[in-house]
Amino acid sequence: MKIEINEQRKDASCVHLAVIGEVNIHTSPDLRERLKPLLNAGHKEIHIDLSGVNFMDSAGIATLVEGLQWSRSTGGRFVLSGLTENVHDVFSLSKLDTVFEISEDSESA
Repeated sequence: MKIEINEQRKDASCVHLAVIGEVNIHTSPDLRERLKPLLNAGHKEIHIDLSGVNFMDSAGIATLVEGLQWSRSTGGRFVLSGLTENVHDVFSLSKLDTVFEISEDSESA
């Protein structure tokens, strides 16, 4: 099981990651491994486009929470965008939609 993660650098401090596939216990380590160097490099803005994700389990949520915590500890901005209905429901039910900055799409983030 794999996910696809496409990276686009907007400028020296802002990176967009577009995630495609299911983010679950098997694939969330791949997302974590892509996030860690970006956060360690001191990027001030990280935008995660989830419009290509149709399923996310608690391991995927935990990876994003970890990214949010790393980002906040350095004064950065961690934005999620393009949540599909299934993924948005997970964030709503867990009340994490009040914790994360979520935008409709990556262009408005």
